[in-house]
Amino acid sequence: MAIRLGLNAKLYRNTATYASPSWDEIANVKDVTLNLESGEADVTTRANNGWRATAQTLKDASIEFEMVWDTEDADFEAIKDAYLGNTTIEVLALDGPVSGAGSAGNQGLRATCSVTAFSRSEPLEEALSVSVTLKPAYAANPPEWHEVP
Repeated sequence: MAIRLGLNAKLYRNTATYASPSWDEIANVKDVTLNLESGEADVTTRANNGWRATAQTLKDASIEFEMVWDTEDADFEAIKDAYLGNTTIEVLALDGPVSGAGSAGNQGLRATCSVTAFSRSEPLEEALSVSVTLKPAYAANPPEWHEVP
C-alpha cells in the first residue's frame, strides 16, 4: 500500500510550451483540492430488473487552493494576471514531485486553465490570502491525466 500525504503533493505552473514544459512549483499554496466529477446519463431499461442504470458523460475538473497574498511571488502574480487579463495558465496537480528521486509513477491532472475565482480574504489577525479556483479552458491541448514516467 502506497500512502501519500497531502504535504508531499505538488502544484506546478508551466513556464514554457506545452510540447517542452518547464514545471515551476507553486509553493505558496495550502489545502489544494483537485475536484474530479462526471455528468450522468440515465440509461435505465426494463432489463435492469428495477435498478436505475447510469452512464458517465462529460468530465468536469477544478483545482481550488489558497495562497498568501504576496505580490513579490512570481506564481501569485501569474495567477492574478491570468485572472485580471482573462488569459490561461497551464498547471499540473500531482501527488508528488514531477522529477527527481521518487517521482516515477506520480500522477495527477495536467490542464490549461482559466482562473475563475480570485477572492481576497482579510482576517484581522492573519495574513491576507486569496482563494483561487482553476478550471480547464478552451485550449489547443485538452486536459489529461498525467503520470510521471
